[in-house]
Amino acid sequence: MNVIYVDSFDTSLGTFHAAATEKGLALLLLPGASEDEFVTVVKKRFPDAIVEPGGAVLEQAEAEIRAYLAGQRTGFTVPLDVTGTEFSQRVLAEVARIPYGETRTYSEIAARVGSPKAFRAVGTANAHNAVPIIIPCHRVVATSGLGGYGGGLPMKEALLKLEGAL
Repeated sequence: MNVIYVDSFDTSLGTFHAAATEKGLALLLLPGASEDEFVTVVKKRFPDAIVEPGGAVLEQAEAEIRAYLAGQRTGFTVPLDVTGTEFSQRVLAEVARIPYGETRTYSEIAARVGSPKAFRAVGTANAHNAVPIIIPCHRVVATSGLGGYGGGLPMKEALLKLEGAL
């Protein structure tokens, strides 16, 4: 039986909720999500798993996120265990390559993954990113402005300002 490790931790932005497998970080809910929402998402994504607190992957994720929010880290090394369609995997791999302090448009990402007209699908793939901040979907913007963000536009703006991208 699979084990899912869970943890919640407070930061300057609010409380993050995280879940990991033995392979890596599998879920990161941004501040604003409640404990009940987190439990619901974990049960839905990992219905047959045994849930246990803590774990080395989550300790690493928390330390890296805290350092990032303090302006002491520009990238992440925590191992990941994320799934998705082939297209969403290509999109998120491309998003993960966006350097700290830079942005790309949905259209640019679509072109880079070989589907230049699929900018809306890029938005959908970003919306389903299970590990935001670690895979920096906040760095993907619309040609006419910030675009959307699962954590809300004020958080997207705060992250981009932290990175010097705004």
